[in-house]
Amino acid sequence: MDENAVFQHSYYIGNNFNCILYGIELVLYFASLRCILKAQKTGSKMKMFFAIFSTIMLFLVTIQVAVQSVFGEIMWISNASYPGGSEAYLAAFASIWYQTMGSGATVLLTVFSDTLLIYRCYVVWGSWKPIIIFPVILDIASLVLGTLVCYYSGIPNSDFFAGLASRLNLSWRCVAIGLNVVVSSLICFRILYVSKEMRDVFGKEAAQRYTGAVSIVTESALPYTLSGIAYVVTVGLNSPLAIFFLSVYVMFTCISPQMIILRVLMGRAWSKDTLCASTRMSFAEPELAPLHASSPSTTIALGDLTKKDVNKSHSTMYMISTTDNSSQV
Repeated sequence: MDENAVFQHSYYIGNNFNCILYGIELVLYFASLRCILKAQKTGSKMKMFFAIFSTIMLFLVTIQVAVQSVFGEIMWISNASYPGGSEAYLAAFASIWYQTMGSGATVLLTVFSDTLLIYRCYVVWGSWKPIIIFPVILDIASLVLGTLVCYYSGIPNSDFFAGLASRLNLSWRCVAIGLNVVVSSLICFRILYVSKEMRDVFGKEAAQRYTGAVSIVTESALPYTLSGIAYVVTVGLNSPLAIFFLSVYVMFTCISPQMIILRVLMGRAWSKDTLCASTRMSFAEPELAPLHASSPSTTIALGDLTKKDVNKSHSTMYMISTTDNSSQV
């Protein structure tokens, strides 16, 4: 089987996977909206932000799914008899305007997803700003490279899968995936690092939802990162299978952030309060009540008293009791 046949099959199968994963994205999206509508007014600004953010991501991934499906339909059905076949049609129309629109939607979707992932890393690390400096730099670089990819793949006679646009695409994806790997690793490391302490504070069962396997996979957007690595490897090898992994990668660019948002809305995700509860939980030290000789009885607050302190307090109570008895006589 020649490379073009492998590419066309991968494109077709990728479009089918797009439809399946798009259905999963719709379920997650409407579940998130349901949580927002059923929730009380507390934190309404954050909930409204998540609703708008989720809607924008759904809109962008819808563009990508529609573009891939329409281009495949036109290439395989409407132009089945195009001179040179599907390979020639792809080379001639890869830079058509709606393909450029799809590439632009993918760039914006990637930036949105990576920004949310950086924010979650910031939260998991207890709002420690230095930890996100390098990821933010990578995010800006990803936006710049993605914009260049859209431009050079959209100019006449260009090809997203060959030439300068292809090399820029590989550079962009390497930066974006590098960002995913760095941030996902930081989140996984942090969760594993504090998991023991959280089990001591909350108990094993209660802490499971914050430090369990589901939490690690979701919070770190692991499917997004792994599918991106698979895509970059196939692109680097110039494999025709790259188009399939691109379809899966783009869909997880939307699904993984939506899973994080849903966990946040359900109260199962990490927050600043979660981290404070696990690292700063302490008990207030009780104060000893003042002793008044004129009162018939005195209550002493219990604290971390040594044996010497207890003996001393007993002696004091005995003197007070003796004084009270003498005055009564």
